[in-house]
Amino acid sequence: MSSKEQKLVADLAEKLHSPPRRDLSFYLVLVVGVLPIWSIVPLSWAFVVYTLHYGLIWTFAWRGWCLFALALSEVFFSVYHYNLASYISGPSPNGPGNLHELQAVFKRVLQAGLASLPEEGFDEETLDVDRPGSPAEALVALDYHDPRAVDFRNYLRTWFNKVPWSTIRRHEMYSWLYWSIFNAPFPGIDKVSETHRKVLHEVIQLLEDRAGAKIPEGSNPNAAPLLLTLDPVNVAWRPLIWYAGVALSNTILRRKLRTKWNVKIGVYKDLEYVLRVPPTWNAHTGPRPIVFMHGLGLGLAQYRRFIEHMFVALPDNPVLVPLLPHVSQEILHSRFLKPMGRKEMTACLSGLLVELGWADLKEPSSDSSDAEDKGSTEGTKEKMKVSKGVTMLSHSNGSFGHAWMLKTHPNMINRSCFVDPVTFCSWEGDLCYNFIYRPCFNGLDLVIKYFVGTELGVANFLQRHFDWSANCLWYEEIPDARDPRKTMFFLGGKDSIIDATRVRRYLTSHGIRKGLWFDPDGHHGQALLSSSPGHNEILNWLRE
Repeated sequence: MSSKEQKLVADLAEKLHSPPRRDLSFYLVLVVGVLPIWSIVPLSWAFVVYTLHYGLIWTFAWRGWCLFALALSEVFFSVYHYNLASYISGPSPNGPGNLHELQAVFKRVLQAGLASLPEEGFDEETLDVDRPGSPAEALVALDYHDPRAVDFRNYLRTWFNKVPWSTIRRHEMYSWLYWSIFNAPFPGIDKVSETHRKVLHEVIQLLEDRAGAKIPEGSNPNAAPLLLTLDPVNVAWRPLIWYAGVALSNTILRRKLRTKWNVKIGVYKDLEYVLRVPPTWNAHTGPRPIVFMHGLGLGLAQYRRFIEHMFVALPDNPVLVPLLPHVSQEILHSRFLKPMGRKEMTACLSGLLVELGWADLKEPSSDSSDAEDKGSTEGTKEKMKVSKGVTMLSHSNGSFGHAWMLKTHPNMINRSCFVDPVTFCSWEGDLCYNFIYRPCFNGLDLVIKYFVGTELGVANFLQRHFDWSANCLWYEEIPDARDPRKTMFFLGGKDSIIDATRVRRYLTSHGIRKGLWFDPDGHHGQALLSSSPGHNEILNWLRE
C-alpha cells in the first residue's frame, strides 16, 4: 500500500460524521402518528384544569362527565408514569461485574478483527481448523496505518458520538472504560482506588496498542463518551389509553390462542410463556421442539402473526414462546420494571425445558463401555431414541436471551436461528448509538424511537439493566456455527438498528456461507413478515 493510500485509509477515523437531513416521511409520521398519541396527556391536563378552574364540570351532561372522567384518568396516570420514570432514572441496579471475566471479554473485544481474515473466508493455517477466526492471535502493537488499527479506531469512536478519533482525550477514554468495567461514574484517575487505577492503565495500554495510536492526555468535553447505564434515561410519555389498548389486545390474543390453537399460557417461577404441544407429538419420534425468543415492542400483539404462521407451517412441532413483559409494554405486570438478567433467565428457561422433558441440564455421558454389554435389542432402542434438545429461534433483542442460553447451557440447543441479531458486534457501539442516541431522520426511525425505544419498560431495560459483556456473543460460542443445517443467520442490509454489513462481514470472515441469508433491501424485522422472502426461508429451515 502506497503512502497516499495509507493516508486515505487512516483518515477514515478522522472523517467528520455528517447526519442526513430529515426527509418527508419523518414529518408525516410525526404529525399523523406521534403527535396525536403524545398530545393526549397535555390536552387532558389542559381540559381538567380549565374545567375545574371555571367550574364547568357542573354544567356537563353525561357525555361531558365521561370525557372529564377519561381526561382525569389520564392526568392521574401521567403522575404515576412520571413517578415510575423518576424511579428508573436513579443509579443502575447492576453492580460491577466479575473483574476477571470482564478483563477476558475486553481481551476478546481487542482480538476481534485482529486476525488477517478475508471477508469471504478464513485463515486455517494460523487458526484452529475447527474454529476459524477464534481468538488465537496475540495482542501486539499495531502501526497507525495498519488497516486493522484504522478499523478499530473508526468503530470505537462510535462510543464517543462518532467524533474524529484525534479529538478523544485520555479523561474521556478513562470515563468510558471505567463505566464499561465498573458500571460507575469516573471520579478522576487520582480518586480511584489503586486496584482500579492499575486495571485502567493495563486496559488503556492494550487499547492503544490495538488502535495503533496513543491517546493524548487531558480532557475534551466535546468528545464525551456514551455511558448507557449512567446517562439520563430517555423516556417519552404515552397515555393511559395506549397501555390499555396494549393490555386489551394481549388479553384478546391470549384467549384466541387458547381457543383456536389449544395453547397453554403458563408460568414457570417468574417466567410466563405460551406453549403449544400437538396432541400426537411423541418425545422419542416426533420433530424437535422450537423455542421462539421475541424482541422489543408489543409482545404477542406484535408477533402474533408470525407465531400463528409457525403453528400452521409446523403443525407437528411443539412451540414455546417465553413472554417478556418488560419489553412488551405491559405496565401493570409485576416484572415490568424488574427484567430478568442472564442468570435468572437461563435458570428459568433451562428449568422449564427440563420440566417439559425437552432437554437435560447436562449432556449425556459418551462412555460406551456399558453399551457394549447390553443386548442387541436394547442397543437398537438406544440408537432409535431421539436426542434431547431444542431448536431456538430469536429475533432482535431476543438474541440476547439466545446468547445467554448458548453461553450457559449449549447442550440444550441443537439448532439456532438468528433473525436481525443484536448480539453480534454489539461491542462496536452501533446498536446503542442507533437505538438510543441517534436523532431520527426518517419515519421508520421515528416509529422505532417513539413507540419502542423511549417506552418506559424498554428504556429501563436498555438504559439501566444492559449488561454488555453478557450480551456479546462470539462466533466460537455457537456450536456448529458453519453448519447451515444447525445454524442460520438472517440479516437485512437496510437495518437501521444494527450495522448488518459489519455483522455480515464478521460472520463470513469466520467461514459462514450457506448459513447466512442476507437481503440487501431488508429492514429490521422484515424477515418475519409474510410478504418477505425471508419469512418462507425461516419456516423452511425450521421444517428441516
